[in-house]
Amino acid sequence: MFKPAIKVCCIKSLPEALLALETGADMLGFVSEMPSGPGVIPLDDIASIIKQLPPKTKSVLLTSAQTAQSIYSQHSQVNSWGIQIVDYVNISELVNLRAILPDVQLLQVIHVQDASSIQLALKYSQYVDFLLLDSGNPNSTLKTLGGTGEVHDWEISREICDKSSIPVFLAGGLNTGNILAALAATRPDGVDLCSGLRTDDGLQKDKIIDFFKVLEVAC
Repeated sequence: MFKPAIKVCCIKSLPEALLALETGADMLGFVSEMPSGPGVIPLDDIASIIKQLPPKTKSVLLTSAQTAQSIYSQHSQVNSWGIQIVDYVNISELVNLRAILPDVQLLQVIHVQDASSIQLALKYSQYVDFLLLDSGNPNSTLKTLGGTGEVHDWEISREICDKSSIPVFLAGGLNTGNILAALAATRPDGVDLCSGLRTDDGLQKDKIIDFFKVLEVAC
């Protein structure tokens, strides 16, 4: 078994960010305004936390914005290492965003719903640095763009992981009870966690430690 990179998402405070880093997180996710889902904090708070983190921290801004200019506007307020685009945007907007922010890592979320997600993922993989496979439905009346705490079809995710030319992160309801099965089923380059590490919306040290222990035993 291999050891994937770990992204701890829905970071809401500096103590949470430092706790995640101290226990082994490779990336930290900060959620800006969303139509639904957990972990949303103001951009000013995200900027304040990122400024206080170690210089080489891989901080990631989650955005539901869909134009290059609006995404750039949000990023310019926080100066994160990466941007996680949680909704689908036109390819032309991704091209423009890359031109505006050539040194910022771009992560595109793919909401795994059916086999059509495979071709969609491969299409987006030509324009971003990472794919992140999550549960959700951007076409519902109230968009669900992640943070559902639910798993999706790992067979579809495995095919995306096998075919992608760029690193792929797996998200969606991951925890100590299912992570080994998820890794065996999909073989992602990394995993993204939120609800599986929290109790009453607070990041829990014991849950993070237990999660890493499970990985260490297996890897």
